[in-house]
Amino acid sequence: MDHADAVRMNATERYLLKELDPAQLDQFEEHLFECQECALDVRAAAEFFEQSKHVLAPGPVPVPVHVPTPAPTPSHWLAWLRPAIAVPVMAGLLAVIAFQNFVTLPKMQSALRNPKVMPWAAVNVGTWGAGGPTITAKSGQSFLLFVRIPPEAGYTGYTADLYNPAGKLEWSLTFPAAAGQDQWPMQVPGSDWQTGTYTLKIRGATAAGESRDLGRTSFDLQVQN
Repeated sequence: MDHADAVRMNATERYLLKELDPAQLDQFEEHLFECQECALDVRAAAEFFEQSKHVLAPGPVPVPVHVPTPAPTPSHWLAWLRPAIAVPVMAGLLAVIAFQNFVTLPKMQSALRNPKVMPWAAVNVGTWGAGGPTITAKSGQSFLLFVRIPPEAGYTGYTADLYNPAGKLEWSLTFPAAAGQDQWPMQVPGSDWQTGTYTLKIRGATAAGESRDLGRTSFDLQVQN
């Protein structure tokens, strides 16, 4: 999936609304590692949705007031049309949108455009055990892994699975194989990192659709406060 395909199919919105089918989901998540513009859109939209939840959260229950001739009680969704409720909600949403447009998005765009040196390490699939490389990164900071996979004929693609020190899967990345290429640079997105040993497992996919374990490697992550 390229950027034009992602825009045409509204992939960002459908991704956050969980409307992508499994194949589209894999293609879009792979695209996010390559397209900073789509990654920025996803981060901004996700933060907007989170802020909207707080704005639209139910407020205090109003105290009922007795009137001589009560009107029929409107349905729950029609209650949002009442000026007393609609005006504050719309004002809150406008404030969230303004904050996104004038504060959050410019900061994200500036961070993406500015060059920077990232923590990194080179790892070889098949070397497992003590003595792996050490990466020092801040909590939430991205870093790079240069993963060497022994070139073997017959594989159309690979899947990398990253496990944290507790053995829980952090993420999976599927990418196509390329003739003659044996090293793959991977950007590991920022997360709430824990100090410890992380494990990277690599699986190869054949043209017949079979998945085979090719090996694993590990690295130590030191988290700076």
